[in-house]
Amino acid sequence: MMEEEKLKDIEGKKSEPPKDEEGIIYDEANEDNARIIIENLRKKLKECRVEKQKYLDGWQRAQADFANFKRRNEEQLAEWSKILGEGLMKDILSVLDSLDAAIASNPKDQGLLTLKNQMHTVLKKHGLEEIKSVNEKFNPQLHEVVECEEGEQEHSGEIVSGEIQKGYMLNGKLLRVAKVRVRK
Repeated sequence: MMEEEKLKDIEGKKSEPPKDEEGIIYDEANEDNARIIIENLRKKLKECRVEKQKYLDGWQRAQADFANFKRRNEEQLAEWSKILGEGLMKDILSVLDSLDAAIASNPKDQGLLTLKNQMHTVLKKHGLEEIKSVNEKFNPQLHEVVECEEGEQEHSGEIVSGEIQKGYMLNGKLLRVAKVRVRK
C-alpha cells in the first residue's frame, strides 16, 4: 500500500495542469472556462482601446488649443506693438510739424533739410506715409476742410488748393487727416 500512495503522489505532482491569475485551470476538459477568459480579455482590450482613444483625442484637443492660444497671443502682441507704434508716431508728428515750420521760415538751412530727410527716411521704414493733398481731389476720409477760397474753377470744392497741416498714414491706416484749403 505504501507503494501505491507514493505512485499517486508522484502522478499528482507531475500532471497538475497550469492555472491563470484567477486560479482557473487550463486543460482540455475546461474549454468553457478558457472561452470565458478569452471573452473577458477581449472586453478588457476593447475597453483599453476606447480609453486610449479618449486620451488621444484629449491630447490632440489640448495640442490644438495650445497652438490656437499661441497664435492668438502672437497676434495680440503684434496689435499692441502697432498701437504703441501709433502713439509714438502721433507724438513725433508734432516734431515733424515744428521742423516743417522751421524750414518754411528758413528754407536755405541745410541742417534742417538734412534732419527732415533723415526723419522721413526712418519713419517711412516704420510705415509712416505722408498723404498727398495739394492739387488732389478732395477726399473727406483723408482731408478736413479748414479754409475755403474763392476761385474760378469748374470743379469747385473738389480740388485741394493748399495744405495747412499734413496728414499721415501708418501701415495703410489713417493716423492723422490732412487739414486743407479748398477752392469754392
